[in-house]
Amino acid sequence: MKKLLLFLLLISSSTFAQIDRVEPPFWWSDMNLSDVQIMFYGKNIAQNEVSVSNGIVIKGIQKTENPNYVFVTIDTKNISAQDLVFTFKNKNKSFTQNYSLKSRRENSRNRKSFDSSDMIYLIMSDRFANGNPNNDSDKILTEKADRTNINGRHGGDIEGMIKNLDYIKELGATAIWPTPLCEDNDDRGSYHTYGQSDVYKIDARFGTNEDYLRLSSELHKRGMKNIMDYVTNHWGYKHWMMSDLPTYDWIHQFPGYAQTNYRMSTQFDTNASKKDFDLCMDGWFVKSMPDLNQSNPLVLNYLTQNAIWWIEYADLDGFRVDTYSYNDKTAIAKWTKSITDEYPNFNVVGEVWMYDQAQMAYWQKDSKIGAIQSYNSNLPSVMDFTLQDAIANGTFNEDKQEWRNGLVKVYENFNNDFLYPNINNLLVFFENHDTNRLNDLYKNDFKKYQMAVSLIATVRGIPQVYYGSEIGMAGSKNVGDGDIRRDFPGGWNGDKNNAFTKSERTEEQQKFFDFTSKIFNWRKTKSVIHNGKTTHYVPENNVYVYFRYDEKEAVMVVMNNTNEKQTIKTSRFQENIKNFKSGKDVISEKSFDLKNDIELEGKSVLILELK
Repeated sequence: MKKLLLFLLLISSSTFAQIDRVEPPFWWSDMNLSDVQIMFYGKNIAQNEVSVSNGIVIKGIQKTENPNYVFVTIDTKNISAQDLVFTFKNKNKSFTQNYSLKSRRENSRNRKSFDSSDMIYLIMSDRFANGNPNNDSDKILTEKADRTNINGRHGGDIEGMIKNLDYIKELGATAIWPTPLCEDNDDRGSYHTYGQSDVYKIDARFGTNEDYLRLSSELHKRGMKNIMDYVTNHWGYKHWMMSDLPTYDWIHQFPGYAQTNYRMSTQFDTNASKKDFDLCMDGWFVKSMPDLNQSNPLVLNYLTQNAIWWIEYADLDGFRVDTYSYNDKTAIAKWTKSITDEYPNFNVVGEVWMYDQAQMAYWQKDSKIGAIQSYNSNLPSVMDFTLQDAIANGTFNEDKQEWRNGLVKVYENFNNDFLYPNINNLLVFFENHDTNRLNDLYKNDFKKYQMAVSLIATVRGIPQVYYGSEIGMAGSKNVGDGDIRRDFPGGWNGDKNNAFTKSERTEEQQKFFDFTSKIFNWRKTKSVIHNGKTTHYVPENNVYVYFRYDEKEAVMVVMNNTNEKQTIKTSRFQENIKNFKSGKDVISEKSFDLKNDIELEGKSVLILELK
């Protein structure tokens, strides 16, 4: 009897050893994407015949040149939530693998996403707050915590975000965008997590998959949203597949490595060479990030299912997609459409880092510019890099207006709004985790900070604030990326300054915070800002005036970029002032009679609610 039990145990052990990975690890019933392609990975698994229980239909079995993979597509349409059993049989030997179809959340398909009513708070996940010091390092993952290394792991995690959600809400943010949280097992520099090694698993130094779901839950309790930073273009060189690729062309090979030329304009340039076009899309972003071949149907389907899996599992409210325009342009359009077909209200904002409005507008869904080449990216939102560029290139340091200097640069950015199919669905910002910090560029000049924040808070689009700017954090990209991704003060036990708490902020930090909080909490309920129309006036004497208005209300923004007090003649703006008698400034709460001229101090801004 003992021998029999030992024999059965050995059989059981070898049985479970034959499958190392199943991805996606489970799925849901009642999904629009009902044909699910399940990847089974294990030693010589492709040598087996595959069947599944409960009368489920296998629509396809795809094997590749690598016998360690088999891709099995099942039809889950009209199939209720249940547990399935896959059987793998080779001659007289067989083994099984359980697989679950789960029930969806109620009304999951119609979940509300982020939009122009939101303010997004961008968090560098490793540098925000260390809520659980016990997970700073992991015995399985290579890089260990070293807060003394500006480019090392510092210990920020999901628990740190959860513990400080009330701070973020008090600031006026309604959504958070943490930088990627999936596992990144690079030897060094893994803290930014854009070189992922397992896209179905949260990096253990950030927490667990369950912690990520809990983050969404805690946000939703507060009426806030969770936006995932998703990477479709590349993985890290330590991704588990890299040592045993399903197919040679799972990644782009030349053979091996070739770096992209970064010339995204080749994707629509009618004069571009095919070589340059291909190298932009297919070249690796950097040597440690193998470029995924989305034109391979297996890869595209893998990425599509992975994205939908995270939305459904973690109850997400949106995506920000890294390096969107470096992907295979046809494939990424299909990927995006699959997401929005599954979730019609789901917003996806793509990183299209270009400094030309026509070129950026090309990538927004239903673009007339893209239509010239019969291309539609299906991407709902893009990032307004031309506005960011105007602010970052010293606009608020240019005291004297010239033909292309001063606030004219900001004015001219909005001249081209006609190019975008949906101007309210642009992400507006003055910095992020890849740019110089505004407070470094402007030497922590509070007046210039006020002007920049007032601008992104009142123009069309979705404002995004980078963590720490609201307390005056600075950092120079010339020093290195680590300097623009400093630790938030108070996020670690023993920090001398805890800026999460009012009583411990410095006077300077509080000044920045109070202003930011007041303007974005005011913005929360202002539909005229979220969806209103815009009329702006050519700047005169470096003073820029614009109106946001709808049928019910109007807001007048007056920005003086000189160092001197200016007199603004309200008669010039009668076209928009109409029958309004007065305007009350959102920040100072001071009222102005619109029949009279307005005196405005240098380097200052008024946001007037017209009465």
